[in-house]
Amino acid sequence: MKFGLVLEEMHRSENDLAHHLLVISERHKVDHEIYHLARDLARWSQQHVRDIADIAKNYGQDLDPEPRGEAGLMETIREKGSEMMGRRPETGMLLLRDLRELYLKACGVSADWELLAQAAQGMKDKNLLALAEKCHPQTIRQMKWANGKLKESATQILVS
Repeated sequence: MKFGLVLEEMHRSENDLAHHLLVISERHKVDHEIYHLARDLARWSQQHVRDIADIAKNYGQDLDPEPRGEAGLMETIREKGSEMMGRRPETGMLLLRDLRELYLKACGVSADWELLAQAAQGMKDKNLLALAEKCHPQTIRQMKWANGKLKESATQILVS
């Protein structure tokens, strides 16, 4: 059974998605909606990381149940240094880039949940199917939020 490897990849993908949401939240904290919603959405992926690590034990995988946290010191220093040297893109364009990247990451994680659910259904694995049914709708909401924010922001940012 390849579920162990699939769960390892899901664990990595959800961890990356949660981390990216936290980075966006911090980078765009002057926009209260983005700051708070991105943090809330990150909590979903952080919980998915814990849930995946828990169920992965049944498939021979020992995954870290603690999700990746906020940007580390070195990452923050690099970003601040880039700002000081004038390499930071205009705020609006940076927001669009971040939202686009978030949308694409969430799309990938959504597709992974669909694949896992199909395999779990085919193997009649109720535990994995239940996990996919719990987590996938939240990932779809993350994806839709990013897409909605892109649509909402793009015209004003790109035309002005």
